Amino acid sequence: MKEKINSENLPQHIAIIMDGNGRWAKKKGAVRVFGHKSAVKAVRDVTEASAELGIKYLTLYAFSTENWSRPKKEVEALMKLLVSTIRKEVKTLTKNNVKLKAIGNTEDLPKICQKELKEAEVITKDNTGLTLTLALSYSGRWDIINAVKSIALDVKSGKVEPNNIDSSLFSKYLSTDQMPDPELMIRTSGEMRVSNFLLWQLAYSEIYISPILWPDFRREHLYEAIVDYQTRERRFGKTSEQVNLLNN
Repeated sequence: MKEKINSENLPQHIAIIMDGNGRWAKKKGAVRVFGHKSAVKAVRDVTEASAELGIKYLTLYAFSTENWSRPKKEVEALMKLLVSTIRKEVKTLTKNNVKLKAIGNTEDLPKICQKELKEAEVITKDNTGLTLTLALSYSGRWDIINAVKSIALDVKSGKVEPNNIDSSLFSKYLSTDQMPDPELMIRTSGEMRVSNFLLWQLAYSEIYISPILWPDFRREHLYEAIVDYQTRERRFGKTSEQVNLLNN
């Protein structure tokens, strides 16, 4: 499948909703946390594969604002797993020239998680390969509301004229302002919804639904998604004839 990928038509930015950890664990007769621990392998494999292909940005939906309502023991276990995983993987990220970033209301994370994230971001900040972004305590609505609040403050202080507010300016106030919108969004486990993920940024993303539960997702499945993406015609509201004329 990798050989079928056209290196001249790679998506710059791939976003993934990593879904199915709990169901995977249930199938194994284990507790949900076992699924989350097993999911680390998928994260590692997909990150390495993306870096090898030359993908510039990979954003993983790791923990939503709604996930705080899950059972307390599961949330605590997830936070501990986050800390231990970052500690273990930061050397590998640096070795592979991967920059780590986090978006979301990270102030809600336990202090130890915030500390590990900040340290990892500092350690990897000069890496020039893939930018791996973890969406933690994140939701698309949170992102949009935060942007609106910031714009309102800048309008009030005179930094922004209301008539100058457009899509381009609004995007600069989002947590993803340093990266392009995702061209490809992958969701695992067969669920067909965006679950409050990058609501503004996914406006024209190609969506690929994989039936694979996230702990079983590997680079071969990523390759399949990219090959599928490369078969699609991205029109952005135009007709096929207009797109062909522009391309020629």
